[in-house]
Amino acid sequence: MRGKDLLGVFNLIVVVGVLGAISYAALVLQPAEYDPETLCLAGEQPAHTVVVIDKTDLYSPRQAELILARILEARDRLAIGERLSLFELDERGELEDSRFSLCNPGRGAQINPLYRNPSRVEARYQALFELPLQSMLTDLVEPKNAPRSPIIEALARLAQNPDFDRTTPGRDIVLVSDMLQNSALFSVYGNAPLPAPRQVAAEIEREYGDALAGVRVHIHLIPREGWESQQAGGIQTYWQEIFRSLGMRDSWSGL
Repeated sequence: MRGKDLLGVFNLIVVVGVLGAISYAALVLQPAEYDPETLCLAGEQPAHTVVVIDKTDLYSPRQAELILARILEARDRLAIGERLSLFELDERGELEDSRFSLCNPGRGAQINPLYRNPSRVEARYQALFELPLQSMLTDLVEPKNAPRSPIIEALARLAQNPDFDRTTPGRDIVLVSDMLQNSALFSVYGNAPLPAPRQVAAEIEREYGDALAGVRVHIHLIPREGWESQQAGGIQTYWQEIFRSLGMRDSWSGL
């Protein structure tokens, strides 16, 4: 066989190989099936970040802006397929679902352009994830005064949710609150001494089991006039001991 014929055969083999690789990528690397209601991968339990806004607290317009920024930071940390949910601790002392709980379907900058169109992916993200999120944010940061603030009980109930229980591979809570607990379990108000942190943790485990074990919680602390030194001192230390007795990992920042 002449040299030109050999070169032609070689080029044909290369072309066939490239086409085969492209076909393989299209079949194997194509996105998996999504649940149309949650945008999560069908049949999988995704890592889950829950933002809890303590609406029993009062905060300034500037603090409301910072709360919105913290929510968007949680959104931006999501990998493809990870879930974000928004909840509020409302004026009844109940944890209320804001009706936003979706997985990140992927932004244009997060996907491989070899087999998906970044512009189409970004348009899908904006329509199915970003717009529903933005529609929830205005009401979510509107505070409502309340006589009760059962913070730790609300978190324990949240951790029993099937979408956020111990079968979830990664559980993060972003909690925006003044951390001034006021419930039958304990209250920072009044003159009665606080129960020991381990006693509080034992009561939570008696009622809710070990649902909170392994949860990471980051508190964005809302300062309250007259309480600032206690919030940054004894109250924070008290909460840290409760969290660690429950097997949680905590971190703190101001708002």
